[in-house]
Amino acid sequence: MAVDAAGFPVTRTPAGVVRSARSARDLAVLDARVSGCRACPRLVAWREEVARVKRASFRDQDYWGRPVPGLGPADARIAVVGLAPAAHGGNRTGRVFTGDRSGDWIFAALWRAGLASQPTSTHVGDGLELTGVRVAAAVRCAPPDNAPTPAERDTCNPWLARELALLPHLRVVVVLGGFGWTATWPVLAGAGYALPRPRPAFGHGAEVTLTGPPGELTVLGSYHVSQQNTFTGRLTEPMLDAVLARATEIAAGGAAQPGSGHPVGGGPRP
Repeated sequence: MAVDAAGFPVTRTPAGVVRSARSARDLAVLDARVSGCRACPRLVAWREEVARVKRASFRDQDYWGRPVPGLGPADARIAVVGLAPAAHGGNRTGRVFTGDRSGDWIFAALWRAGLASQPTSTHVGDGLELTGVRVAAAVRCAPPDNAPTPAERDTCNPWLARELALLPHLRVVVVLGGFGWTATWPVLAGAGYALPRPRPAFGHGAEVTLTGPPGELTVLGSYHVSQQNTFTGRLTEPMLDAVLARATEIAAGGAAQPGSGHPVGGGPRP
């Protein structure tokens, strides 16, 4: 496998992503292969242009400008799946959800839940450590207008599939936002989980318990920690804390209640 100037294995096609992901033997290998992916030309051009031009407030910093791998230990019982790195967040720092307002929200919530060593995440090497949780994105490159295409989502899916497969103790997947919710179901179906029909609808607090060869898995939905949601109050800290509290309860061995995909405590929400 060819490597780039930084020593990361290079993958250039969707078929190559499938092969490269499936053969990754552990998270360290997977993270390196994610970091060298060039399979989506539009995303490659955008992330590198952002890294070259930079935001004025970060003009003295070196941008990562690559796909952003997941973060967290291999013994995680909870996975949190977001949308994609921010252009001047993860695309700058090289760490998922790090260096932007969305990261401020999710890592503060993980800290309150006892899953992170500190409530802030500003840069690689800032001391942040996760316990019992792995954080990743459905699409690994920063997309223009924060909007990956369905084709880009599908090309990136094998990375997420392999990442979840490399978490042998996984019990809960917390999905942030409708895009991640849509991206996660094909991944779980491919892993052998029996999905309910019709496909569960997204909503904040949605809870669906699946069975498959790896065992029982609960999928929880949460509104995304985007500024659009947090600034408007659509997502509040207590709302996010409630979802993570439920995730930690299930991960610790609490009863998972099979659901239809409807939000807990009421009918479907927008």
